[in-house]
Amino acid sequence: MTKLLTDARSIRIKGRSFLAVMLSPDLPLDDWLVRLDDLAARSAGFFLGRPVVLDIGELEIDRAQLKELIAALGERNVSIMGIEGGRPSLIGPGMPPALKGGRPVSDFEMPQNEPVLEAPRKPDAIETRQTPQSLVIREPVRSGQSVIFAEGDVTIIGSVSSGAEVIAGGSIHVYGALRGRAMAGSLGNASARIFCRRLEAELVAIDGIYKMAEDLEPGLRGQAVQLWLEDDAIKAEKLS
Repeated sequence: MTKLLTDARSIRIKGRSFLAVMLSPDLPLDDWLVRLDDLAARSAGFFLGRPVVLDIGELEIDRAQLKELIAALGERNVSIMGIEGGRPSLIGPGMPPALKGGRPVSDFEMPQNEPVLEAPRKPDAIETRQTPQSLVIREPVRSGQSVIFAEGDVTIIGSVSSGAEVIAGGSIHVYGALRGRAMAGSLGNASARIFCRRLEAELVAIDGIYKMAEDLEPGLRGQAVQLWLEDDAIKAEKLS
């Protein structure tokens, strides 16, 4: 006789927060996908391994069009973890779940002492433990690292390497070369600015409007520059 034993063990359930990129497509979708391809081509790895939320709150599409959009994003290795803003009837079987209640918080903790950038073996992001209105990083940001601070400005006393990124809810100040990606005003702050001692960026963005460095005036490259948003376009000028 075979005796079956059931080992009753508890199931461990934990909560965990992740900072996701939000994509807000606009019509016509074919044109929007072309612009997305341009961003991905000129900023390699931008969506690689990054959680993405699809915001369709202002998009007039039906379920079939939404499925086609999700499939088109999947072909581009953009993995949609959830959909925000759509009618419940748009979400069908096999589609990412509907999300709501997203809020602008930092997913990283800042130490009680002076915030210092650490370089773990496989760095993903900088940890934080408080929520002041500004974050100062006193070391260079190395390739593969992300500084993400939703509550205010970020100041880097050093350079931002190629392959690194800085994402701030407010403005970004780089007292060195900006070679990676800088995204200011990430939670809808159109008045945010980007300042750097030497502009060599892969990508700059303010309030979701992005521009590659080669799209800026050639005379700005390698110069001390400030960038701001004006009429839904990124403007730049040299700092004197």
